[in-house]
Amino acid sequence: MAAKRTVPFVVEAAGTGVAQQLTVPGEEQHVFHADTLPSFGGQDAAPSPLSYVLGALTSCNQVTGSLVAKDLGVQLGRWTFRVQGDLDPSVIATGADGNANFDSVSVSVQVETDATPEQFERLSAETERRCPVTQMVKRSGLEFSSEWRAVPLEAA
Repeated sequence: MAAKRTVPFVVEAAGTGVAQQLTVPGEEQHVFHADTLPSFGGQDAAPSPLSYVLGALTSCNQVTGSLVAKDLGVQLGRWTFRVQGDLDPSVIATGADGNANFDSVSVSVQVETDATPEQFERLSAETERRCPVTQMVKRSGLEFSSEWRAVPLEAA
């Protein structure tokens, strides 16, 4: 049996207080920053880690959906997302008993496409199945909902 092939994803970080500078090492090094809201001890000088989690959900769906669309032979245009994560802050902020995870996450996706309704249904289902971040969120046990809507592909 062949060994399972994996691709490593690495992020290195350093910071003080609650602020960090994060670096994705490699030939094309990327640097980004994280902070948090003042109510959690931050200066709100950069997105919070929770915002990055929700942003990762949108961008991973777009990357994965683009791969799925290629497999299905459909064209895609502009993607639009709205993601909401509902969090009870008492666990992280005060140490209350409970789960520090989001209670729920809802995703609304609008995609310009030439896909038929059947192809679009397959696109959305297969994207969520193949998207690592969607799977991580869903498998965490929180309440997850998504709504996908196709709109006509704008002429180039």
